[in-house]
Amino acid sequence: MSYCSYVKTIADEQNVHKIYHDNHYGFPIHEDDELFCRLILEINQAGLSWTTILNKQVSFRKAYHNFNIKKVAAYQQKDIDRLLNDAGIIRNRLKVNAAIENAKTILKLQKEFGSFKNWIDQHHPKAKEDWTKLFKATFKFTGGEIVNEFLMSTGYLPGAHDEDCIVYKKLAKAKPAWKSKPLKR
Repeated sequence: MSYCSYVKTIADEQNVHKIYHDNHYGFPIHEDDELFCRLILEINQAGLSWTTILNKQVSFRKAYHNFNIKKVAAYQQKDIDRLLNDAGIIRNRLKVNAAIENAKTILKLQKEFGSFKNWIDQHHPKAKEDWTKLFKATFKFTGGEIVNEFLMSTGYLPGAHDEDCIVYKKLAKAKPAWKSKPLKR
């Protein structure tokens, strides 16, 4: 057994990539606030390095009230101003507005489907292209790469780990959605 190719080059056990790879990437998330967190982190990564986002995780959690969907959906102009002045996060107006609008959308999905996770589960399985169309029609600032990484990182699409990676077996025990409901062609 070994690691995925990009992690093999990481020697530092405290490296944010290794920690994320070993404990989070590809593992199912069951809580809506954490799914929202991952979506917002993926949106904020667009055009930047994932290292930047991983290094700012704590600041993002603090700035966005630990990704509490109800709180973020209720943000007003003073909150937008606060976020745009917070050097600990990505200060991009489009991404900040997307977080707020997507929180409002998730509240609607929760009302209709019981939870954000239920909404995703009811659409699973889909091909990557179909997921992208669905997300683009539902959420703000969600292109193909953002949707792909969000779904792969939360266990809905395969490919998070090489099959010979030591985390792959650990992940299989966590029963990601792609393992239990294969895509029908």
